[in-house]
Amino acid sequence: MSLAQRQRVCVLGSTGSIGVNTLDVLSRHPERFEVFALSAASQVETMLAQCALYAPRYAVMAHAPQGELLAQKVRDNGLKVQVLWGAQALEMIASHPEVDSVMAAIVGAAGLAPCLAAARSGKRLLLANKEALVVGGEVFLAAVQQGGATLLPIDSEHSAIFQSLPDERDSWQDSIDKIILTASGGPFRTMDPDRMREVTPEQACAHPNWVMGRKISVDSATMMNKALEVIEAKYLFGVTPQQLEVVIHPQSIIHSMVQYRDASVVAQLGTPDMRGPIAYGLSWPTRMASGAAALDFHKLPAMTFEAVDDHDHPRRFPGLGLAWESLSAPSGTCAVLNAANEVAVAAFLERRIRFDQIHHTNLETLGAVSVTSPECLDDLLALDARARAIALGVVQRLAP
Repeated sequence: MSLAQRQRVCVLGSTGSIGVNTLDVLSRHPERFEVFALSAASQVETMLAQCALYAPRYAVMAHAPQGELLAQKVRDNGLKVQVLWGAQALEMIASHPEVDSVMAAIVGAAGLAPCLAAARSGKRLLLANKEALVVGGEVFLAAVQQGGATLLPIDSEHSAIFQSLPDERDSWQDSIDKIILTASGGPFRTMDPDRMREVTPEQACAHPNWVMGRKISVDSATMMNKALEVIEAKYLFGVTPQQLEVVIHPQSIIHSMVQYRDASVVAQLGTPDMRGPIAYGLSWPTRMASGAAALDFHKLPAMTFEAVDDHDHPRRFPGLGLAWESLSAPSGTCAVLNAANEVAVAAFLERRIRFDQIHHTNLETLGAVSVTSPECLDDLLALDARARAIALGVVQRLAP
């Protein structure tokens, strides 16, 4: 492949865990990919280093203070990178006519608007931001269809499901019995539920298998991450909520499974390294080296599985059931759940509420917001803002 034929890639959220891993994979294949644009929220020094290493045409920061600081540092270092900031700049790089692929790795609902822009522009959209589907739902899927975008899942579980499904999407509904998402159980899988109120942010962020950002690490510890993944899987694969199941698999070797009508189960296995699904998304429908270590079946530990509905797990992970409850309610309910959870997790990380009060905040917010089915981005953003305001009120009442 000549340099002129390389895929131009925009990485939204390049300083986070997924973004850093994406750049690592891209750097292994300079003959196939060009880093066209990068974005970040606040990590100016990391972004500056990425600009120096990957020489993107654009670097976008979420807000003006960080953008102006980055622009000054870029000038001081003699880098030929155009620095921009703000929501419109994010949407511009996601939909830029010269961009082929967009890695959507901005954490939370903040990633929805640029994801929609990429979808409407017909990009190959590598979706690591599960909130785009959790919040966007049918609005997001409509944008994908209208723009003719190619939507490829990057979450390890959804990538595993995608890899375990037939190539022909039309045959999915006729052949699938159920989709089984695996969960490690996080750092508190065996903790006495009565001790959950004592959990610190440091403990919640110490995932036993995966290296992740603080927000998603807390979500994994509460299993809210898995609840959001259930919602995302419903939209991604067009199955009913009743066809979605979660099983705890502490070793994180099997990333998810598809059970077919004939009782056969197809699973995708791999080391717990996000470079695997990232490389698959970038190279699909072919495959390329990712940098992840191969499984050594002679050294693998025994693989075990646990139900999530035994005596202790409903008390330890009460948020998981909110996925199915939200999918049975008006479509905007999932957006409310996501907004409440983002507020609650931020409050926990700032030590304003206890770990066990994250679920209380989510539950109370869901009960307080009157939900209708959103029809456009403005509807979604208004619903998100309303839910956040209520969740903040809950947090203020709970704070000591």
